[in-house]
Amino acid sequence: MLAPRFLTDIPNETGPLGRWQAGHDMLLTIRSLTKSFPGTKALDGVDFDLAAGEVHALLGENGAGKSTLIKCLTGAYRRDAGEMRLEGRAISPSSTSEAQELGIGTVYQEVNLLPNLTVAQNLTFGREPRRFGLVNGRLQKLQAQEMVQGYGLNIDVGRDLSTYSVAIQQIIAIARAVALSGKVLILDEPTASLDAAEVRMLFDVVRGLRDRGLGIVFVSHFLDQVFDLTDRLTVLRNGQHVVTERTTDVDRLQLIHHMLGRDLETVETPGHTEAGDVVQRPEMLRFSGIGRAGVVDPFDLTVHKGEVIGLAGLLGSGRTESAELLFGLRRAQTGEARDANGPVAIDTPQAAIAAGFGFAPEDRKTDGIVADLSVRENIILALQAKRGWARPLPRAEQDRLAADYIKRLDIRTPDAEKAIGDLSGGNQQKVVLARWLAMNPRFLILDEPTRGIDVGAHAEILKLIDRLTEDGMAVLVISSELDELVVAADRIIVVRDRRHVTELTGAAVTTDTIMQAIAAEDTPPLREGVL
Repeated sequence: MLAPRFLTDIPNETGPLGRWQAGHDMLLTIRSLTKSFPGTKALDGVDFDLAAGEVHALLGENGAGKSTLIKCLTGAYRRDAGEMRLEGRAISPSSTSEAQELGIGTVYQEVNLLPNLTVAQNLTFGREPRRFGLVNGRLQKLQAQEMVQGYGLNIDVGRDLSTYSVAIQQIIAIARAVALSGKVLILDEPTASLDAAEVRMLFDVVRGLRDRGLGIVFVSHFLDQVFDLTDRLTVLRNGQHVVTERTTDVDRLQLIHHMLGRDLETVETPGHTEAGDVVQRPEMLRFSGIGRAGVVDPFDLTVHKGEVIGLAGLLGSGRTESAELLFGLRRAQTGEARDANGPVAIDTPQAAIAAGFGFAPEDRKTDGIVADLSVRENIILALQAKRGWARPLPRAEQDRLAADYIKRLDIRTPDAEKAIGDLSGGNQQKVVLARWLAMNPRFLILDEPTRGIDVGAHAEILKLIDRLTEDGMAVLVISSELDELVVAADRIIVVRDRRHVTELTGAAVTTDTIMQAIAAEDTPPLREGVL
Protein backbone atom coordinates (compact mmCIF):
# COMPACT_ATOMS: atom_id res chain seq x y z
CA MET A 1 0.00 0.00 0.00
CA LEU A 2 1.20 3.47 -0.81
CA ALA A 3 2.34 5.56 2.13
CA PRO A 4 0.90 9.08 2.51
CA ARG A 5 3.27 12.03 2.24
CA PHE A 6 3.41 15.22 4.26
CA LEU A 7 1.61 17.98 2.35
CA THR A 8 2.85 21.55 2.13
CA ASP A 9 0.90 24.33 0.37
CA ILE A 10 2.30 25.99 -2.70
CA PRO A 11 0.64 29.43 -2.46
CA ASN A 12 0.96 30.47 -6.10
CA GLU A 13 0.99 27.17 -7.98
CA THR A 14 -1.87 27.23 -10.46
CA GLY A 15 -2.66 25.61 -13.74
CA PRO A 16 -5.37 23.95 -15.82
CA LEU A 17 -5.65 21.10 -13.34
CA GLY A 18 -5.78 23.28 -10.24
CA ARG A 19 -3.59 24.04 -7.27
CA TRP A 20 -2.37 21.14 -5.21
CA GLN A 21 0.29 20.50 -2.62
CA ALA A 22 4.04 20.01 -2.74
CA GLY A 23 5.64 16.58 -2.39
CA HIS A 24 2.39 14.83 -3.25
CA ASP A 25 2.64 12.05 -5.83
CA MET A 26 0.43 12.33 -8.88
CA LEU A 27 -0.77 8.76 -9.00
CA LEU A 28 -2.90 8.98 -12.13
CA THR A 29 -2.45 11.37 -15.04
CA ILE A 30 -4.86 11.66 -17.98
CA ARG A 31 -4.12 13.94 -20.92
CA SER A 32 -6.28 14.86 -23.94
CA LEU A 33 -8.63 11.90 -23.45
CA THR A 34 -11.01 11.68 -26.40
CA LYS A 35 -13.90 9.32 -27.07
CA SER A 36 -16.59 9.62 -29.73
CA PHE A 37 -19.77 7.74 -30.50
CA PRO A 38 -21.91 8.09 -33.63
CA GLY A 39 -23.22 11.64 -33.64
CA THR A 40 -21.55 12.79 -30.43
CA LYS A 41 -18.13 13.43 -28.90
CA ALA A 42 -18.46 12.14 -25.34
CA LEU A 43 -14.94 13.28 -24.32
CA ASP A 44 -13.12 16.09 -26.10
CA GLY A 45 -9.46 16.30 -25.04
CA VAL A 46 -10.11 15.92 -21.30
CA ASP A 47 -7.29 16.27 -18.74
CA PHE A 48 -7.52 14.80 -15.24
CA ASP A 49 -5.06 14.17 -12.40
CA LEU A 50 -5.43 12.09 -9.24
CA ALA A 51 -2.90 12.30 -6.42
CA ALA A 52 -2.00 9.57 -3.97
CA GLY A 53 -3.79 10.24 -0.70
CA GLU A 54 -6.58 12.48 -2.00
CA VAL A 55 -10.32 12.25 -2.57
CA HIS A 56 -11.06 13.93 -5.90
CA ALA A 57 -14.66 14.74 -6.90
CA LEU A 58 -15.63 14.23 -10.54
CA LEU A 59 -18.68 16.39 -11.25
CA GLY A 60 -20.97 17.36 -14.09
CA GLU A 61 -24.54 17.17 -15.26
CA ASN A 62 -26.01 14.37 -17.36
CA GLY A 63 -23.98 13.93 -20.55
CA ALA A 64 -20.95 15.76 -19.16
CA GLY A 65 -18.64 12.80 -19.81
CA LYS A 66 -18.08 11.43 -16.29
CA SER A 67 -19.22 7.89 -17.03
CA THR A 68 -17.29 7.78 -20.29
CA LEU A 69 -14.08 8.87 -18.56
CA ILE A 70 -14.53 6.17 -15.92
CA LYS A 71 -15.25 3.51 -18.54
CA CYS A 72 -12.12 4.47 -20.51
CA LEU A 73 -10.09 4.30 -17.33
CA THR A 74 -11.51 0.94 -16.28
CA GLY A 75 -11.25 -0.74 -19.68
CA ALA A 76 -14.96 -0.84 -20.50
CA TYR A 77 -14.33 1.55 -23.44
CA ARG A 78 -11.32 1.93 -25.72
CA ARG A 79 -10.33 5.57 -26.00
CA ASP A 80 -9.95 7.18 -29.42
CA ALA A 81 -7.04 9.42 -28.44
CA GLY A 82 -5.13 10.69 -25.45
CA GLU A 83 -2.87 9.24 -22.81
CA MET A 84 -3.37 7.64 -19.40
CA ARG A 85 -0.51 7.06 -16.97
CA LEU A 86 -0.55 5.26 -13.63
CA GLU A 87 2.48 5.87 -11.42
CA GLY A 88 4.19 7.34 -14.50
CA ARG A 89 3.63 4.27 -16.66
CA ALA A 90 1.40 4.40 -19.75
CA ILE A 91 -1.67 2.20 -19.38
CA SER A 92 -4.39 1.08 -21.77
CA PRO A 93 -6.64 -1.47 -20.04
CA SER A 94 -8.83 -3.49 -22.40
CA SER A 95 -11.10 -4.92 -19.70
CA THR A 96 -12.17 -4.25 -16.12
CA SER A 97 -10.16 -7.24 -14.93
CA GLU A 98 -7.03 -5.82 -16.56
CA ALA A 99 -7.73 -2.47 -14.89
CA GLN A 100 -8.00 -4.26 -11.53
CA GLU A 101 -4.66 -5.94 -12.13
CA LEU A 102 -3.16 -2.50 -12.78
CA GLY A 103 -4.58 -1.27 -9.45
CA ILE A 104 -7.86 0.43 -10.46
CA GLY A 105 -11.03 -0.65 -8.68
CA THR A 106 -14.60 0.64 -8.98
CA VAL A 107 -17.61 0.54 -6.66
CA TYR A 108 -20.97 1.54 -8.10
CA GLN A 109 -24.24 2.77 -6.61
CA GLU A 110 -25.74 -0.67 -7.19
CA VAL A 111 -23.46 -3.03 -5.29
CA ASN A 112 -21.88 -5.35 -7.85
CA LEU A 113 -21.44 -8.33 -5.54
CA LEU A 114 -23.35 -11.61 -5.11
CA PRO A 115 -26.07 -11.20 -2.44
CA ASN A 116 -26.74 -14.96 -2.21
CA LEU A 117 -23.14 -15.65 -1.12
CA THR A 118 -21.68 -14.96 2.30
CA VAL A 119 -19.58 -11.91 3.08
CA ALA A 120 -16.50 -14.14 3.24
CA GLN A 121 -17.27 -15.72 -0.13
CA ASN A 122 -17.75 -12.31 -1.73
CA LEU A 123 -14.51 -10.93 -0.30
CA THR A 124 -12.42 -13.88 -1.50
CA PHE A 125 -14.34 -14.75 -4.68
CA GLY A 126 -11.93 -15.87 -7.40
CA ARG A 127 -8.97 -16.08 -5.02
CA GLU A 128 -10.26 -18.41 -2.31
CA PRO A 129 -7.65 -19.99 0.00
CA ARG A 130 -7.40 -23.68 -0.84
CA ARG A 131 -6.08 -26.84 0.73
CA PHE A 132 -5.64 -30.00 -1.32
CA GLY A 133 -7.54 -28.31 -4.15
CA LEU A 134 -10.60 -27.53 -2.03
CA VAL A 135 -11.70 -24.19 -0.59
CA ASN A 136 -10.42 -23.86 2.98
CA GLY A 137 -13.59 -22.47 4.57
CA ARG A 138 -12.02 -21.84 7.95
CA LEU A 139 -9.12 -19.83 6.51
CA GLN A 140 -11.53 -18.04 4.14
CA LYS A 141 -13.54 -16.79 7.13
CA LEU A 142 -10.42 -15.79 9.05
CA GLN A 143 -9.12 -13.76 6.10
CA ALA A 144 -12.49 -12.11 5.59
CA GLN A 145 -12.88 -11.33 9.28
CA GLU A 146 -9.48 -9.64 9.32
CA MET A 147 -10.44 -7.59 6.24
CA VAL A 148 -13.74 -6.29 7.62
CA GLN A 149 -12.21 -5.48 11.00
CA GLY A 150 -9.75 -3.28 9.14
CA TYR A 151 -12.77 -1.24 8.02
CA GLY A 152 -14.24 -0.94 11.50
CA LEU A 153 -16.90 -3.62 10.97
CA ASN A 154 -17.78 -6.21 13.57
CA ILE A 155 -20.03 -8.52 11.58
CA ASP A 156 -20.48 -12.23 10.97
CA VAL A 157 -18.73 -12.90 7.66
CA GLY A 158 -20.48 -16.26 7.47
CA ARG A 159 -23.86 -14.61 6.85
CA ASP A 160 -25.20 -13.92 3.37
CA LEU A 161 -24.35 -10.46 2.06
CA SER A 162 -28.08 -9.77 1.43
CA THR A 163 -28.80 -9.83 5.18
CA TYR A 164 -26.82 -6.62 5.73
CA SER A 165 -27.75 -3.01 5.00
CA VAL A 166 -26.80 -1.29 1.76
CA ALA A 167 -24.17 0.72 3.65
CA ILE A 168 -22.48 -2.44 4.94
CA GLN A 169 -22.65 -3.93 1.44
CA GLN A 170 -20.98 -0.81 0.04
CA ILE A 171 -18.14 -1.12 2.54
CA ILE A 172 -17.74 -4.81 1.68
CA ALA A 173 -17.60 -3.83 -2.02
CA ILE A 174 -14.94 -1.23 -1.21
CA ALA A 175 -12.92 -3.76 0.79
CA ARG A 176 -12.99 -6.19 -2.11
CA ALA A 177 -12.08 -3.50 -4.66
CA VAL A 178 -9.14 -2.30 -2.56
CA ALA A 179 -7.93 -5.86 -2.03
CA LEU A 180 -8.04 -6.49 -5.79
CA SER A 181 -6.56 -3.16 -6.87
CA GLY A 182 -5.17 -1.03 -4.06
CA LYS A 183 -4.04 2.09 -5.93
CA VAL A 184 -7.03 3.91 -7.46
CA LEU A 185 -10.55 3.53 -6.10
CA ILE A 186 -13.51 4.94 -8.07
CA LEU A 187 -16.71 5.48 -6.09
CA ASP A 188 -19.60 6.08 -8.50
CA GLU A 189 -22.61 7.52 -6.62
CA PRO A 190 -21.93 5.31 -3.57
CA THR A 191 -24.27 7.23 -1.24
CA ALA A 192 -27.37 7.47 -3.44
CA SER A 193 -29.27 4.87 -1.37
CA LEU A 194 -27.84 5.67 2.08
CA ASP A 195 -29.26 7.67 4.96
CA ALA A 196 -27.25 10.33 6.83
CA ALA A 197 -25.81 7.96 9.45
CA GLU A 198 -24.78 5.45 6.78
CA VAL A 199 -23.14 8.21 4.75
CA ARG A 200 -21.04 9.21 7.78
CA MET A 201 -19.98 5.59 8.30
CA LEU A 202 -18.98 5.25 4.64
CA PHE A 203 -17.07 8.54 4.70
CA ASP A 204 -15.07 7.38 7.72
CA VAL A 205 -13.97 4.39 5.65
CA VAL A 206 -13.08 6.57 2.65
CA ARG A 207 -11.05 8.97 4.79
CA GLY A 208 -9.18 6.01 6.26
CA LEU A 209 -8.30 4.78 2.78
CA ARG A 210 -7.14 8.27 1.81
CA ASP A 211 -4.88 8.36 4.84
CA ARG A 212 -3.42 5.03 3.77
CA GLY A 213 -2.41 6.58 0.44
CA LEU A 214 -5.11 5.56 -2.02
CA GLY A 215 -6.22 7.92 -4.75
CA ILE A 216 -10.01 8.06 -4.66
CA VAL A 217 -12.31 9.40 -7.39
CA PHE A 218 -15.69 10.38 -5.91
CA VAL A 219 -18.63 10.82 -8.28
CA SER A 220 -21.69 12.36 -6.66
CA HIS A 221 -24.55 14.78 -7.28
CA PHE A 222 -24.76 15.70 -3.57
CA LEU A 223 -22.85 18.94 -3.16
CA ASP A 224 -22.93 18.82 0.64
CA GLN A 225 -21.02 15.55 0.46
CA VAL A 226 -18.55 16.91 -2.08
CA PHE A 227 -17.64 19.81 0.21
CA ASP A 228 -17.53 17.55 3.27
CA LEU A 229 -15.33 14.78 1.87
CA THR A 230 -13.18 15.83 -1.06
CA ASP A 231 -9.81 17.54 -1.38
CA ARG A 232 -10.14 18.64 -4.99
CA LEU A 233 -12.87 18.68 -7.61
CA THR A 234 -13.00 18.53 -11.39
CA VAL A 235 -16.02 19.65 -13.42
CA LEU A 236 -16.78 18.32 -16.89
CA ARG A 237 -19.41 19.81 -19.18
CA ASN A 238 -20.43 18.57 -22.63
CA GLY A 239 -17.43 16.27 -22.77
CA GLN A 240 -14.88 18.98 -21.97
CA HIS A 241 -12.78 19.83 -18.93
CA VAL A 242 -14.10 23.02 -17.29
CA VAL A 243 -12.13 23.46 -14.09
CA THR A 244 -10.08 21.65 -11.46
CA GLU A 245 -9.62 23.33 -8.08
CA ARG A 246 -9.16 22.62 -4.41
CA THR A 247 -12.60 22.12 -2.95
CA THR A 248 -11.97 24.76 -0.28
CA ASP A 249 -11.22 27.35 -3.01
CA VAL A 250 -14.66 27.03 -4.66
CA ASP A 251 -17.99 28.15 -3.23
CA ARG A 252 -21.30 26.49 -4.05
CA LEU A 253 -22.52 29.16 -6.44
CA GLN A 254 -19.26 29.08 -8.43
CA LEU A 255 -19.49 25.29 -8.62
CA ILE A 256 -23.04 25.39 -9.94
CA HIS A 257 -21.99 27.99 -12.52
CA HIS A 258 -19.22 25.64 -13.69
CA MET A 259 -21.62 22.70 -13.93
CA LEU A 260 -24.45 24.53 -15.69
CA GLY A 261 -22.26 26.73 -17.88
CA ARG A 262 -23.76 30.13 -17.22
CA ASP A 263 -22.94 33.25 -15.23
CA LEU A 264 -25.19 34.79 -12.62
CA GLU A 265 -27.53 37.21 -14.30
CA THR A 266 -30.99 38.61 -13.89
CA VAL A 267 -33.40 37.51 -16.58
CA GLU A 268 -36.51 39.44 -17.56
CA THR A 269 -39.51 37.35 -16.55
CA PRO A 270 -42.38 37.18 -19.04
CA GLY A 271 -45.12 38.27 -16.65
CA HIS A 272 -44.99 35.32 -14.26
CA THR A 273 -47.98 34.65 -12.08
CA GLU A 274 -47.70 36.03 -8.57
CA ALA A 275 -48.27 33.65 -5.65
CA GLY A 276 -51.63 35.24 -4.81
CA ASP A 277 -52.83 34.93 -8.41
CA VAL A 278 -51.93 31.23 -8.53
CA VAL A 279 -54.09 30.59 -5.47
CA GLN A 280 -57.06 32.28 -7.20
CA ARG A 281 -57.04 29.63 -9.92
CA PRO A 282 -59.25 26.57 -9.33
CA GLU A 283 -57.42 23.90 -7.39
CA MET A 284 -57.09 20.63 -9.27
CA LEU A 285 -54.95 18.37 -7.09
CA ARG A 286 -53.36 18.44 -3.68
CA PHE A 287 -50.46 16.15 -2.82
CA SER A 288 -49.65 15.99 0.92
CA GLY A 289 -46.54 14.46 2.47
CA ILE A 290 -45.58 12.42 -0.60
CA GLY A 291 -42.22 10.77 0.01
CA ARG A 292 -40.11 7.64 0.10
CA ALA A 293 -37.10 6.98 2.34
CA GLY A 294 -33.81 7.29 0.48
CA VAL A 295 -35.58 8.74 -2.57
CA VAL A 296 -37.27 12.06 -1.72
CA ASP A 297 -38.19 13.57 1.64
CA PRO A 298 -41.96 14.11 2.13
CA PHE A 299 -43.25 17.10 0.17
CA ASP A 300 -46.52 18.92 -0.45
CA LEU A 301 -47.70 20.15 -3.84
CA THR A 302 -50.91 21.94 -4.79
CA VAL A 303 -51.71 21.94 -8.51
CA HIS A 304 -54.07 24.50 -10.04
CA LYS A 305 -55.84 24.33 -13.37
CA GLY A 306 -54.00 25.92 -16.27
CA GLU A 307 -50.65 26.46 -14.56
CA VAL A 308 -47.11 25.37 -15.38
CA ILE A 309 -45.02 24.30 -12.40
CA GLY A 310 -41.27 24.09 -12.91
CA LEU A 311 -39.08 21.66 -10.98
CA ALA A 312 -35.45 22.83 -10.82
CA GLY A 313 -32.33 21.30 -9.31
CA LEU A 314 -29.10 19.59 -10.21
CA LEU A 315 -29.11 16.11 -11.66
CA GLY A 316 -29.62 13.65 -8.81
CA SER A 317 -31.32 16.23 -6.58
CA GLY A 318 -34.63 14.36 -6.57
CA ARG A 319 -36.37 16.04 -9.52
CA THR A 320 -37.11 12.92 -11.55
CA GLU A 321 -37.74 10.87 -8.42
CA SER A 322 -40.42 13.37 -7.34
CA ALA A 323 -42.17 12.97 -10.70
CA GLU A 324 -41.95 9.19 -10.48
CA LEU A 325 -43.60 9.27 -7.04
CA LEU A 326 -46.41 11.48 -8.36
CA PHE A 327 -47.01 9.09 -11.27
CA GLY A 328 -46.68 5.83 -9.32
CA LEU A 329 -43.50 4.67 -11.03
CA ARG A 330 -42.08 4.62 -7.50
CA ARG A 331 -44.52 3.74 -4.74
CA ALA A 332 -44.73 6.48 -2.12
CA GLN A 333 -44.31 5.30 1.48
CA THR A 334 -46.00 8.37 2.92
CA GLY A 335 -48.63 10.90 1.93
CA GLU A 336 -51.73 11.03 -0.22
CA ALA A 337 -53.23 12.74 -3.26
CA ARG A 338 -56.70 14.32 -3.31
CA ASP A 339 -58.95 16.21 -5.68
CA ALA A 340 -62.41 17.73 -5.27
CA ASN A 341 -63.95 14.25 -5.19
CA GLY A 342 -61.65 12.83 -2.49
CA PRO A 343 -58.54 10.61 -2.44
CA VAL A 344 -56.77 9.87 -5.73
CA ALA A 345 -54.83 6.62 -6.17
CA ILE A 346 -51.29 7.12 -7.51
CA ASP A 347 -49.65 3.91 -6.28
CA THR A 348 -49.13 2.56 -9.81
CA PRO A 349 -48.80 4.13 -13.27
CA GLN A 350 -52.08 2.43 -14.23
CA ALA A 351 -53.83 4.15 -11.32
CA ALA A 352 -52.25 7.49 -12.19
CA ILE A 353 -53.35 7.17 -15.83
CA ALA A 354 -56.88 6.30 -14.69
CA ALA A 355 -56.80 9.48 -12.55
CA GLY A 356 -55.96 11.56 -15.62
CA PHE A 357 -52.19 11.85 -15.24
CA GLY A 358 -49.65 11.71 -18.06
CA PHE A 359 -45.87 11.31 -17.86
CA ALA A 360 -43.31 11.86 -20.62
CA PRO A 361 -40.02 10.50 -19.19
CA GLU A 362 -36.53 11.95 -19.54
CA ASP A 363 -35.02 9.04 -21.46
CA ARG A 364 -37.35 8.76 -24.44
CA LYS A 365 -35.13 6.15 -26.11
CA THR A 366 -35.41 3.71 -23.19
CA ASP A 367 -38.61 4.69 -21.39
CA GLY A 368 -40.60 6.75 -23.88
CA ILE A 369 -40.77 5.21 -27.32
CA VAL A 370 -41.11 1.66 -28.63
CA ALA A 371 -38.65 2.07 -31.47
CA ASP A 372 -39.88 -0.78 -33.69
CA LEU A 373 -43.53 0.26 -33.52
CA SER A 374 -45.02 2.81 -35.88
CA VAL A 375 -45.79 6.43 -35.11
CA ARG A 376 -49.49 5.49 -34.96
CA GLU A 377 -48.92 2.64 -32.55
CA ASN A 378 -46.79 4.82 -30.26
CA ILE A 379 -49.39 7.59 -30.22
CA ILE A 380 -52.26 5.35 -29.10
CA LEU A 381 -50.34 3.39 -26.44
CA ALA A 382 -51.45 5.38 -23.37
CA LEU A 383 -55.06 5.66 -24.48
CA GLN A 384 -55.17 1.93 -25.17
CA ALA A 385 -53.68 1.20 -21.75
CA LYS A 386 -56.35 3.38 -20.11
CA ARG A 387 -59.14 1.54 -21.99
CA GLY A 388 -57.65 -1.85 -21.20
CA TRP A 389 -56.28 -4.32 -23.70
CA ALA A 390 -59.57 -6.23 -23.73
CA ARG A 391 -61.14 -3.18 -25.47
CA PRO A 392 -58.89 -2.50 -28.47
CA LEU A 393 -59.17 0.94 -29.99
CA PRO A 394 -60.76 0.65 -33.46
CA ARG A 395 -58.24 1.01 -36.27
CA ALA A 396 -60.21 3.89 -37.81
CA GLU A 397 -59.94 5.79 -34.51
CA GLN A 398 -56.21 5.02 -34.32
CA ASP A 399 -55.72 6.42 -37.83
CA ARG A 400 -57.77 9.52 -37.01
CA LEU A 401 -55.82 10.27 -33.83
CA ALA A 402 -52.46 9.70 -35.51
CA ALA A 403 -53.32 11.96 -38.45
CA ASP A 404 -54.68 14.65 -36.10
CA TYR A 405 -51.59 14.82 -33.90
CA ILE A 406 -49.13 14.52 -36.76
CA LYS A 407 -50.74 17.64 -38.17
CA ARG A 408 -51.24 19.52 -34.86
CA LEU A 409 -47.69 18.93 -33.62
CA ASP A 410 -46.05 19.09 -37.05
CA ILE A 411 -44.48 15.66 -36.64
CA ARG A 412 -42.13 15.22 -39.61
CA THR A 413 -42.82 11.70 -40.83
CA PRO A 414 -43.66 10.31 -44.29
CA ASP A 415 -46.77 8.67 -42.82
CA ALA A 416 -48.19 7.30 -39.59
CA GLU A 417 -46.83 3.80 -40.28
CA LYS A 418 -43.19 4.90 -40.23
CA ALA A 419 -41.22 3.24 -37.41
CA ILE A 420 -40.69 5.87 -34.71
CA GLY A 421 -37.08 4.76 -34.26
CA ASP A 422 -36.34 6.17 -37.72
CA LEU A 423 -37.45 9.71 -36.79
CA SER A 424 -35.28 12.52 -35.42
CA GLY A 425 -35.09 13.10 -31.67
CA GLY A 426 -37.35 16.14 -31.80
CA ASN A 427 -40.02 14.27 -33.73
CA GLN A 428 -39.80 11.31 -31.37
CA GLN A 429 -40.39 13.71 -28.49
CA LYS A 430 -43.45 15.13 -30.24
CA VAL A 431 -44.85 11.62 -30.68
CA VAL A 432 -44.41 10.95 -26.95
CA LEU A 433 -46.29 14.19 -26.22
CA ALA A 434 -48.99 13.23 -28.70
CA ARG A 435 -49.44 9.92 -26.88
CA TRP A 436 -50.41 11.70 -23.68
CA LEU A 437 -52.42 14.44 -25.37
CA ALA A 438 -54.52 11.77 -27.08
CA MET A 439 -55.51 10.62 -23.61
CA ASN A 440 -56.48 14.21 -22.70
CA PRO A 441 -54.86 14.24 -19.23
CA ARG A 442 -55.67 16.89 -16.64
CA PHE A 443 -52.13 16.78 -15.20
CA LEU A 444 -49.14 16.23 -17.50
CA ILE A 445 -45.60 15.66 -16.21
CA LEU A 446 -42.77 16.43 -18.67
CA ASP A 447 -39.26 15.35 -17.65
CA GLU A 448 -36.65 17.16 -19.78
CA PRO A 449 -39.09 17.60 -22.71
CA THR A 450 -36.57 19.45 -24.90
CA ARG A 451 -33.37 17.50 -24.20
CA GLY A 452 -31.47 16.44 -27.30
CA ILE A 453 -33.70 18.15 -29.84
CA ASP A 454 -32.97 20.95 -32.29
CA VAL A 455 -33.69 24.63 -31.69
CA GLY A 456 -36.80 24.68 -33.84
CA ALA A 457 -38.42 21.69 -32.15
CA HIS A 458 -37.39 23.16 -28.79
CA ALA A 459 -39.37 26.35 -29.44
CA GLU A 460 -42.38 24.42 -30.76
CA ILE A 461 -42.61 22.28 -27.63
CA LEU A 462 -42.46 25.34 -25.36
CA LYS A 463 -45.29 26.93 -27.39
CA LEU A 464 -47.25 23.70 -27.11
CA ILE A 465 -46.94 23.72 -23.32
CA ASP A 466 -48.34 27.25 -23.30
CA ARG A 467 -51.30 26.22 -25.49
CA LEU A 468 -52.11 23.21 -23.28
CA THR A 469 -52.57 25.35 -20.20
CA GLU A 470 -55.03 27.62 -22.04
CA ASP A 471 -57.42 24.67 -22.06
CA GLY A 472 -57.03 24.12 -18.31
CA MET A 473 -54.43 21.37 -18.29
CA ALA A 474 -51.82 21.61 -15.52
CA VAL A 475 -48.23 20.85 -16.52
CA LEU A 476 -45.22 19.98 -14.37
CA VAL A 477 -41.95 20.60 -16.26
CA ILE A 478 -38.57 19.27 -15.12
CA SER A 479 -35.60 20.80 -16.90
CA SER A 480 -31.88 21.33 -16.47
CA GLU A 481 -32.22 24.39 -18.72
CA LEU A 482 -32.98 27.15 -16.22
CA ASP A 483 -33.71 29.68 -18.97
CA GLU A 484 -36.34 27.27 -20.27
CA LEU A 485 -38.03 27.06 -16.88
CA VAL A 486 -37.94 30.83 -16.47
CA VAL A 487 -39.81 31.23 -19.77
CA ALA A 488 -42.30 28.39 -19.32
CA ALA A 489 -43.22 28.20 -15.62
CA ASP A 490 -45.66 30.22 -13.52
CA ARG A 491 -43.82 29.10 -10.38
CA ILE A 492 -40.72 27.04 -9.74
CA ILE A 493 -39.96 24.57 -6.97
CA VAL A 494 -36.28 24.02 -6.24
CA VAL A 495 -35.15 20.52 -5.23
CA ARG A 496 -31.83 19.90 -3.51
CA ASP A 497 -30.39 16.77 -1.89
CA ARG A 498 -33.74 14.91 -2.14
CA ARG A 499 -35.74 17.75 -0.58
CA HIS A 500 -38.12 20.37 -1.95
CA VAL A 501 -36.57 23.47 -0.42
CA THR A 502 -37.88 26.65 -2.10
CA GLU A 503 -40.82 27.89 -4.16
CA LEU A 504 -40.31 30.89 -6.45
CA THR A 505 -43.10 32.98 -7.98
CA GLY A 506 -43.55 36.21 -9.89
CA ALA A 507 -40.47 38.40 -10.22
CA ALA A 508 -38.42 35.86 -8.24
CA VAL A 509 -38.53 33.44 -11.18
CA THR A 510 -35.06 34.16 -12.60
CA THR A 511 -31.97 32.10 -13.26
CA ASP A 512 -30.27 34.17 -10.55
CA THR A 513 -32.69 33.19 -7.77
CA ILE A 514 -32.93 29.57 -8.94
CA MET A 515 -29.16 29.09 -8.77
CA GLN A 516 -28.95 30.81 -5.39
CA ALA A 517 -31.64 28.46 -4.06
CA ILE A 518 -29.79 25.44 -5.45
CA ALA A 519 -26.56 26.65 -3.85
CA ALA A 520 -28.03 27.57 -0.44
CA GLU A 521 -27.09 25.57 2.63
CA ASP A 522 -29.18 24.10 5.45
CA THR A 523 -32.58 25.03 4.01
CA PRO A 524 -35.42 23.19 5.80
CA PRO A 525 -37.80 21.08 3.68
CA LEU A 526 -40.58 22.98 1.91
CA ARG A 527 -43.94 21.92 3.32
CA GLU A 528 -47.19 23.80 2.85
CA GLY A 529 -48.33 25.17 6.18
CA VAL A 530 -44.80 24.70 7.57
CA LEU A 531 -42.89 27.39 5.68
